Amino acid sequence: MSNPTAPPPIGHDGPSLPAVLRPPRWGAKSSRHLAARVAGGGILLLAALAAFANIAVLQGLVTDGDATRTAADILASDGTFRFGVASLYAVAALDVLVAWALVGVFRPVHPGLARLAAWFRLAYAAVFLVAIAQLAGIPDLLSTRDSAAFTPAQVDATALAKVDTFTDIWMAGLLLFGVHLALLGYLVLRSGEMPRLLGILLVVAGLGYAFDTMAAVLSAGSLPAVSTVTFVGESLLAVWLLVRAHRLAPDHPSFDAAPKTAVTA
Repeated sequence: MSNPTAPPPIGHDGPSLPAVLRPPRWGAKSSRHLAARVAGGGILLLAALAAFANIAVLQGLVTDGDATRTAADILASDGTFRFGVASLYAVAALDVLVAWALVGVFRPVHPGLARLAAWFRLAYAAVFLVAIAQLAGIPDLLSTRDSAAFTPAQVDATALAKVDTFTDIWMAGLLLFGVHLALLGYLVLRSGEMPRLLGILLVVAGLGYAFDTMAAVLSAGSLPAVSTVTFVGESLLAVWLLVRAHRLAPDHPSFDAAPKTAVTA
């Protein structure tokens, strides 16, 4: 029988953690496949929420160059505007979840690049949160239209300026997101487990977002956004992760735990 005073098994620094507190073993079959499905589902969900916010709020309630109409439309659809902003906050939270899950998917391919890609997505999520905060304050700002401090026209102009600031900050963040996608594309190409075309499309999507960011600065917004065409790579990645996750290798020798031999007496 085991000696109760014997040192812990080789490979352990002390008593083992409860199962709920142990870090996930992404090399384990169920864990890596679960990570793929979490990432795929998260990407599709955040895409749906972002599309709703874009259509219902940024396109439906904001009129470029017309502060008075924009203010009137937002006030008339206050609930829709607030729900759209809440959806964007949910998108930022899902970006964090997806970044974490993608590390589990791609760490067996290259641990360093997988973590770097995740950090770029997390940085993008942080910038996106700053941008969303500009929109979040608009309803309360418009509620002061009838105050004596500012004229309604001044309040309306400030509200529209906040929308423009949101767009500027978001566009800056897309550069980080583009690098994230390009790194994912490289990992897909290197993995040998996923279609090479998918990796190429992810790199193209990343370059598209990076191009839009730089074009917005260098051309004063006169060039069309190419990411509206090149974005398809991430959507296809999400579908592949959901449908083909079982094709991923369940483990990888580099991440197998070292054999543990208990010392017994």
